[in-house]
Amino acid sequence: MKLETNITQILQKQKQNQVLIKIATCSILIGLAYRLYFSTPIQISSVIVADNHHKSPPNPTLSDEFPANYTRIHQGSTECDIFSGEWVRDPTGPQYSNYSCSTIEQHQNCMKNGRPDSDYIYWRWSPYDCSLPRFDPRIFLRFMRNKSMAFVGDSISRNHVQSLLCILSQVEEAMEVYHDEEYRSKRWFFGSHNFTLSVIWSPFLLKANTFEDNDGHSSGAIELHLDELNSVWVNQLTNFNYIIISGGKWFLKTAIYYENNTIIGCHNCNNKQNLTETGFEYAYRKALHTALGLITTSSHKVYAFFRTTTPDHFENGEWNTGGYCNRTVPFKTGEIDMREVDTIMRDIELDEFEKAKEVTNGSGLRLFDTTRLSLLRPDGHPGPYREYHPFDGKDRNVKAQNDCLHWCLPGPIDSWNDLMMSLLVYG
Repeated sequence: MKLETNITQILQKQKQNQVLIKIATCSILIGLAYRLYFSTPIQISSVIVADNHHKSPPNPTLSDEFPANYTRIHQGSTECDIFSGEWVRDPTGPQYSNYSCSTIEQHQNCMKNGRPDSDYIYWRWSPYDCSLPRFDPRIFLRFMRNKSMAFVGDSISRNHVQSLLCILSQVEEAMEVYHDEEYRSKRWFFGSHNFTLSVIWSPFLLKANTFEDNDGHSSGAIELHLDELNSVWVNQLTNFNYIIISGGKWFLKTAIYYENNTIIGCHNCNNKQNLTETGFEYAYRKALHTALGLITTSSHKVYAFFRTTTPDHFENGEWNTGGYCNRTVPFKTGEIDMREVDTIMRDIELDEFEKAKEVTNGSGLRLFDTTRLSLLRPDGHPGPYREYHPFDGKDRNVKAQNDCLHWCLPGPIDSWNDLMMSLLVYG
């Protein structure tokens, strides 16, 4: 009896083990099939654009076009603030070099200009609560087939476009098909993808008469019309499927303000013309309110990113008073605070963005909040290396003009493309 009982128990255990083995085998096969299926990128269907009018797709995001393993969601979270995080070391470095990219302007080509250190190119932005995949130029160009994208703003927008062009050139070299007289507005065409990329010079977004050279030296106060948008970008709005729009530091310059073609005040005019000092805040709010209002109420549906202001890192002076930026590593969170002027601009931006979202007519509007992550990168600017070998044959203590606002290429601004891709995916 005891022997029979033992045999019976052994047979029962064998059956149980066989069942467990079958379950485990099935699970493994299902998992392999699932992974094989979803690891293959989903093919993107082309959107045909006729008669030179770019039509926005029904759902202008990349979420349906990406491989299933392209995700920024972490630990079951359904939300993630990709603009809250830290800069982490990335030994792989940038996706291009200053030698492989031909669209870098001289002022941003820090390595060619003789910057001796290179640690600043080995950092990537990492959100706290999720992963941020690296920008994929192939997927981006596939999605942008038969579409058009424009960056509207100042030289920071142009800086960003150059970064994007450098990364995209790893897949396809763009052809420049237009530039204005001052080479500030440009347009490129990617023939293999029928994709048009533009940068439109409009630092105020408003109609403005400026009187300064390319080095920023002014011969007179800017004449800024607060009730009239700049027709250069407004008249092209219907050509774009995607637009990245921004204001910024130009509003801090000396300016005379007009409404209804009548002077209503000024900023930083020192009462030379006995005008009322209104401060830049009124003008900045008016510009953003009008520009975002146009985008959200236009009959043309466009997917828009509103990029926030970028702090500079001048120390011991401004750009024209001997200010410099010689730091070589990023700040950690809490090591630096925003200056009051940047806080004021950011508060206006967030306020006007929320107002615009409330009245949107269906156009996508997303916040592209680069302010705080940019604040942490004092090491990424050209500094004195905005010029070719500025100290050659000179005393190292000689004062050279520094650029502590724009970004070296390659450099921190490359991570903005990772953020932009994430917004496209989850927009």
